[in-house]
Amino acid sequence: MSSVPAPLVRHLGLADYVPTWRAMEQFTLERGPETPDEIWFLEHPPVFTLGLAGKMEHVLAPGDIPVVHIDRGGQVTYHGPGQLVVYPLLDLRRLRLGVRELVEALENSVIDTLESYGIKARGRRDAPGVYVDARKICSIGIRVRRGCTYHGIAFNVAMDLEPFTRINPCGYEGLEMTQASTLGGPFQVRQVAADLLPALLERLGYNRVPASA
Repeated sequence: MSSVPAPLVRHLGLADYVPTWRAMEQFTLERGPETPDEIWFLEHPPVFTLGLAGKMEHVLAPGDIPVVHIDRGGQVTYHGPGQLVVYPLLDLRRLRLGVRELVEALENSVIDTLESYGIKARGRRDAPGVYVDARKICSIGIRVRRGCTYHGIAFNVAMDLEPFTRINPCGYEGLEMTQASTLGGPFQVRQVAADLLPALLERLGYNRVPASA
């Protein structure tokens, strides 16, 4: 267990993608060694995001949904209402976590949460994220700058999955997506956020009750 200060947890509701991304960047650039970590829970209006190594060939037919080129790892994914987005803004050095350990902690927190709903899921070392059988239920993409992270988790809860058919999700042709509500889990994003938080804190190694905003 880490002795670092508990993170500040923010519930931001439905928030536009680009201003939220810029706010994460600014927070990361301005933070210092004593700045408490933060974890943001939110949803985004419909948007496709394409990572640093992303190829437009994986964006098949975006239609009226905007495509935003961003600075996380990975290829293309979709965000929309009904998907729980979690941005852990963490100091990895203070938490004594490597990048691979962080990704596994994020994956395992989602796996733990799904298990509490009776849904068996797993991670894949060759393709980060969380899968139920061959279907993907959660995408993970992060950026590390000066030892601190932003971007994070996109956990499908109860959303319109059709836009995923307009892309090769995460660069994989024919990859099928699924969501918690389809598999017998909750329909409410806020409930999943509440259930995910303790698993996330435990997997990241915090040992204090988080503050909220």
